Amino acid sequence: MNASADCTFIRFGLLVTGVGEAQALPELLRPLAATGLCHIHVIRRITQRNPRKEQIRPQPMITGTQQRIPDRDFEEIGAPARAFLAADRGHFVLLIDDLEHDRRSIIEHVFERYGNALNAALRDEQRGRAAVHFLVPMLEAYYFAHTDAVNAVLNPTPPLTDYPADVEAMRHPKGELKQRIPGFDEVAHGVQILSRLDLDHILARADTCASLRGLIAWCVAALRCHVHAAYHDLETRFCLSNGVMLTHARNQIAAVPCPPMFDPPAV
Repeated sequence: MNASADCTFIRFGLLVTGVGEAQALPELLRPLAATGLCHIHVIRRITQRNPRKEQIRPQPMITGTQQRIPDRDFEEIGAPARAFLAADRGHFVLLIDDLEHDRRSIIEHVFERYGNALNAALRDEQRGRAAVHFLVPMLEAYYFAHTDAVNAVLNPTPPLTDYPADVEAMRHPKGELKQRIPGFDEVAHGVQILSRLDLDHILARADTCASLRGLIAWCVAALRCHVHAAYHDLETRFCLSNGVMLTHARNQIAAVPCPPMFDPPAV
């Protein structure tokens, strides 16, 4: 290991499933990097996984575990995560996927598949430094929580206004964007929009964005373990102590190798 357990700079490595996410998702998380305490980058783009129904064979490359995962899950998810975490104790891995409307009923199974791919490959001391989170129902939902960013890039007529309810409850935000703004390109325009999205604005309402808030809270928990001074400001900015958050996120926060200091309400 290159860093000690009390290092004061950490690196988040992202495993993402979308093209736009691979190109620009760190832009959405830039308030974390702006603290000067961490760096965020994509270590690999992976294909989206769904629960497996067929029998799968044991993974012969993994030692010290009885879990069974497909070879492809080990090669694309488990192995890159293990290598990144092994390089430094200040490294953390985030696997981020969309949870589209028609997949919400199987969230437990999707989460389990990704979790198994990580846990089967990781050593015990690494597992608390890896987590699975979802963009709900997809990255474009958060554009509707800060439509000034969309308007600045695409100048639609009439201008878009912020979605009045929880954007994570939208059915198909990408389709709505394409319908309301002909010519919208999810990658080319998405990169520009993400550079303008204001995470503080998106998470200002404590009763919305439970999944995105959980992702941010997990990152903040990791930061808190190393640099306590950063924690309280970020907690207040993103409503981490009183905002809604997925139970999956709360459980993963509790597993970060540092006792959690907040207990947000579950949804």
